[in-house]
Amino acid sequence: MADDDMTPEQLAAIAAENEESEPVNYKPPAQKTVQEIHELDKDDESLRKYKQALLGSGVAETDPSVSNVQVTSMSLICESAPAPLVLDLQGDLEAFKKQAFILKEGVEYKIKISFKVNREIVSGLKYVQQTYRKGMKIDKSDYMVGSYGPRATEYDFVTTMEEAPKGVMARGNYVIKSKFTDDDKHDHLSWEWNLNIKKDWKD
Repeated sequence: MADDDMTPEQLAAIAAENEESEPVNYKPPAQKTVQEIHELDKDDESLRKYKQALLGSGVAETDPSVSNVQVTSMSLICESAPAPLVLDLQGDLEAFKKQAFILKEGVEYKIKISFKVNREIVSGLKYVQQTYRKGMKIDKSDYMVGSYGPRATEYDFVTTMEEAPKGVMARGNYVIKSKFTDDDKHDHLSWEWNLNIKKDWKD
């Protein structure tokens, strides 16, 4: 089987090529609540209107037991896919370890993360993805999502275009560990899923 043809040395070479760069020495600003931001400079009418346009009229009542950031779904966006490739991240995350996205080798795709911010502004949201093959980490990708304020509707973040691996040696199963985090290193959600690269969609 092609998945077993790749030697540990070849996997190590791939991992070395994708070695992560030095972390950026960035210090986030002090956190303020939405209410505190609304109270600042409230006598300045133009500034008040600007903040209202950005943040809304105030903090809506939300269930205090619900986390501030809720990651609701992940999708692989691929124009040539025969069916939608979507994971419902509000369900049983363990079930994803027993199933796999089928992706045709060499196709271009993007990852879309849908999420909600319920109460307070969250700074420096980041999507981190580590890819493993045969137990060895071969790639790590960090995507800066940005800072977002609370609102009733979901936000969508879409990664840059990626290309699926191709060739006999690249076909097989990849385990991907995903995490949605932020500047304060809060783990909003972590999940593990499988990507199976095949010669064709229905191979």
